[in-house]
Amino acid sequence: MRHSLFILFAIIAPVLCAQAVFPEMEGETTDGTTVSLPLHSAEGYTIVALAYGKKAEPLLETWYGPAYSRLIAKNGLFASTYHAELFLVPIFVGLNRSAYGTSMNRLRKAVDPEIARRVLFVKDDVKDLINILGMTNKDIPYFFVLDKDGRILEHVSGPYSVDRLDALEAPMLN
Repeated sequence: MRHSLFILFAIIAPVLCAQAVFPEMEGETTDGTTVSLPLHSAEGYTIVALAYGKKAEPLLETWYGPAYSRLIAKNGLFASTYHAELFLVPIFVGLNRSAYGTSMNRLRKAVDPEIARRVLFVKDDVKDLINILGMTNKDIPYFFVLDKDGRILEHVSGPYSVDRLDALEAPMLN
């Protein structure tokens, strides 16, 4: 009986522990560069922040400074122990798709260029992306930490808080 349970666990465990893979998406930065996510880089992690509702966009903007400062500029206590790329993705759906160009131009003028180059604008229809990632509340931003193979290691959602930022950083410290 024990042997059977061990075999059953050995078969099921990898399936239960399998991590979801972030869906492929392509967007444009404020300087016109095309970026495909997830990044399949040889080292490091990719953090993707997504927001698709009018109320979520200002919440996403509150993350820009703290997330950049800790995860990219390496101002966190353990930040020098990992390499990460950060992309902030405002998603335009339905009638809001017409705001794509206006938002990009406003961002170019209002945000530090180093942060602005990390904002990715997606033109494609993203309904499937929203469903696949389980983004059910359009009023909050969603954050995903991806490994080099595009597997989702962690996800958090909601307005900026130090606890949420800590949760994003945690899988990169292992």
